[in-house]
Amino acid sequence: QVQLAESGGGLVQAGGSLRLSCAASISIFSSNVMAWYRQAPGKQRDLVATITRSGDTNYADSVKGRFTISRDNAKNTMYLQMNSLKPEDTAVYYCNADRLLTRSRWYYDCWGQGTQVTVSS
Repeated sequence: QVQLAESGGGLVQAGGSLRLSCAASISIFSSNVMAWYRQAPGKQRDLVATITRSGDTNYADSVKGRFTISRDNAKNTMYLQMNSLKPEDTAVYYCNADRLLTRSRWYYDCWGQGTQVTVSS
């Protein structure tokens, strides 16, 4: 079974920084696209950033210039560096992999359990 585990969330003041990690229980090399999403209370889950296997990245307009997504295939880990945080960045952050390959099968649309980020004003 595949597991994605987010960490690094917490409480930070506006203008501060956090670095989220998403550690996979297996190699992430097989994934084409990995992503960070976030969900604020009472709102839908929104896409924050994506990164392809080759390292191409895309960001939501709301985080461009402030957040940086990266992945380390050797460590089976994806990251989200968040700078200049704003209260509106407060949400549960989830990592996602489009597909992951174990020795026996593919797993599709894999999600972590989420990590809370709270930005105080």
